[in-house]
Amino acid sequence: MSIVGLQKMTLLDYPGHVACTVFLSGCNFRCPFCHNAEICDPRAEPFITEEELLAFLKKRAGLLDGVALTGGEPLMTPELPELIGKIRALGYPVKLDTDGYWPDRLAPLLREKLVDYVAMDVKNDPDRYAVTCGVEHVDLSRIRESIRLIMDSGIEYEFRTTVVDQLHDEKSFEGIAEMISGAERYFLQAFRDRDTVVFSGLSAPDRAKMERYAAIAASRVRSVELRGV
Repeated sequence: MSIVGLQKMTLLDYPGHVACTVFLSGCNFRCPFCHNAEICDPRAEPFITEEELLAFLKKRAGLLDGVALTGGEPLMTPELPELIGKIRALGYPVKLDTDGYWPDRLAPLLREKLVDYVAMDVKNDPDRYAVTCGVEHVDLSRIRESIRLIMDSGIEYEFRTTVVDQLHDEKSFEGIAEMISGAERYFLQAFRDRDTVVFSGLSAPDRAKMERYAAIAASRVRSVELRGV
């Protein structure tokens, strides 16, 4: 396991919690708009050890009330269930970020209630899913299975899409809304360019477009909100 980053405090990454965010290396996708492309390689240099992370969490007891696990793709880390167990043993609820491509690894975490909140990225409509992920092919059955597992889990969750003007349009959100129909909560996050984004020339849609996309999604999702607009 390679812990490649630690944000010691955040009010944004775990809704309703003062949390820290733990970054794990490795990802199966290569999204052109990713802010964390440098940690997609599972061989990325560790930032801290597991022991150092747990020592940090012990010291922050009473100051933090949650831990967000992100990446990369955390479910690619074989030791993830053990790490979650150790974090929860310290009294922290855990939020998991995932791209939804590992339903076989997600299922036991949900079934055993090892995570308290799940945020799954839904990249685009089925026709443009692969290109939005920066890969040649995506097995959409795996994405759909993760969506079903999350919605049936009884665990608090959200679906979210990072919206890029060059990759998304109204058809995108018609397709996404079909995939997550009946979901409790969906966020449209406006893309923000950073130095760490590998591909140049990407931009966020304007607010009018974002609101139009949200209205399309709201036809099938109970709560739709905008972020970063």
